[in-house]
Amino acid sequence: MTRVSEPEIVPVPRARLGEGPRWDGRTGTLLWVDIPAGRVHRLDPSDGSHGVIDVGQPVGVVAPRAAGGLALAVRDGFAVLPEPRWAAPTTGDAAAHGGLELIAPVTAAERPGNRMNDGACDRAGRFFAGTKAEDDTPGAGAVYRLDPDHRCERVLEGVTVSNGIAWSPDERLLYYVDTPTGRVDVFDYDPGDGRLGNRRTFAEISRGMPDGITVDARGHVWVALWGGGAVLRLRPDGRLDLTVEIPATNVTSCAFGGPDLDVLYVTTASDGTAGGELLRCRTSVEGMPANPYRERA
Repeated sequence: MTRVSEPEIVPVPRARLGEGPRWDGRTGTLLWVDIPAGRVHRLDPSDGSHGVIDVGQPVGVVAPRAAGGLALAVRDGFAVLPEPRWAAPTTGDAAAHGGLELIAPVTAAERPGNRMNDGACDRAGRFFAGTKAEDDTPGAGAVYRLDPDHRCERVLEGVTVSNGIAWSPDERLLYYVDTPTGRVDVFDYDPGDGRLGNRRTFAEISRGMPDGITVDARGHVWVALWGGGAVLRLRPDGRLDLTVEIPATNVTSCAFGGPDLDVLYVTTASDGTAGGELLRCRTSVEGMPANPYRERA
């Protein structure tokens, strides 16, 4: 039986729209973003230290970079931050970071007002991330794959709010969320060339709307519920396994971290009166490590 402890609030500043937690196994730290604030956060659970970087534009997701530093999906496209300079958030502010390098512009070729959103990297180091219109215009977004050599390809069109991307443990399946559909979809995935096909419904979500996702080492899919105040664990056949109640209405994403990858970190967004906290739960299952972007330019 899967065990999950009561969620506890991590003592870090609240975000307007916290998203995309990723465990960086090289440094033993958790990374996440506050999208509209353009900030990347880092927590070292071993001593509770917290750093922040302002990248100067909205940032949808952050990933470790194998060559060092960070890879990001920012408003304008895919970018890297080779030498991040973390600032202590003692005043709630952080100086803008001038080292951001845009390596693959994306949204300039889309509808004006689009920005990049959630994403993740596969084991080969390909970085997948999607886009959305700031006014949520239906079908205005897409999903892109950034290869290690900086080639960028559109792999899915007609997306409204591109969100969670995650793979099965054998990487033969890619799970994907376009939030307004109310579904988690699944594609067949070829880990050799990064191609996907045969899209189909994995699970229909009736409580709130699906947002960010992660997959544990047993192949179960964990889904954050925007407007649903919970994280669901779905079995590999799509059936509900358990519900983790979260003390926030807008739950945005989740990821496993800690030395044993058995701590579930959960990001949330402010609803105007509450929310925006980072939370964590101890679990009896193990997650999978976050893959870095393996740049080969």
